Amino acid sequence: MSDSNSPRSQHAETIIRNHVVWSMGAGFIPILIADIFAVSALQLDMIRQMCRAYDLDFSETQGKAIVTSLTSTTLARLGAGSIVKLIPGLGSVVGGVTVSIFAGASTYALGQVFKRHFESGGTILDFDPARLKKMYKEQFEKGKKVAEQLRKDDKAKAEAEAAKAAETAAEGPVEGNKATGSSGTDSLARLRELAQLRDAGVISEEEFQQLKQKVINDF
Repeated sequence: MSDSNSPRSQHAETIIRNHVVWSMGAGFIPILIADIFAVSALQLDMIRQMCRAYDLDFSETQGKAIVTSLTSTTLARLGAGSIVKLIPGLGSVVGGVTVSIFAGASTYALGQVFKRHFESGGTILDFDPARLKKMYKEQFEKGKKVAEQLRKDDKAKAEAEAAKAAETAAEGPVEGNKATGSSGTDSLARLRELAQLRDAGVISEEEFQQLKQKVINDF
C-alpha cells in the first residue's frame, strides 16, 4: 500500500478534487442529458490522468466499461435530476443543484476507488467492478457531503464577491447609490447569481467581469 501522504497520492487527490468541481459545474448544463455525457467524459478523463500519475497504461475501452458498470445507478439518478430541469422556473435550479451534487459525489467515489486500487498495486486491466462496487457506494455517500461542502464554499465565495462589488458600487456618486432601495437588493442578487454561474463553469471569467460591470453601472 502506497503512502497516502506521498507526492503521487497527493497529486491523485488533486486530480480527483479538480474533476469533482468540474463535474459539479457540468451538472448545471441546461441541455437535457448533455450534462450526463459531460460528467461521464470528465470521469473518463480523471481515470486517464490518474493512470498517468501512477505510471500505468490507460485503456479507453476498459475505462468506459468500468465507468458504466460502477456508475449505472448514479446515472439513472442523474437522469431524473436532469429531467427536472425542464420544469420552468424553480425546476431548472433544483434540477441543476441535484445533478451537480450527484455528479460530484459520483466522480469523487470513482476517483477514490481507483486511487485505492492503484495504490494497492492494481492496474486498469485487472480492475474488477463487481468486487469494488460496494466501496464505490460507500464513497458515493461520502462524496455527497464533499460536494455539498464545495457548493457551500462556492456560495460563500460568491456572496463575498457580491458584497465587495456592492461596496465598490456604493463608493460611486451619491445620485447613483441605490443600495438601500429595492434596486440595490436586486443588483446584489444578480451579482450573486452571476458569481455562482461563473464558479459553476456556466460562464467564463471574462463574461462574468463584463456582466458584473454592467450590473454595477446600472446599480
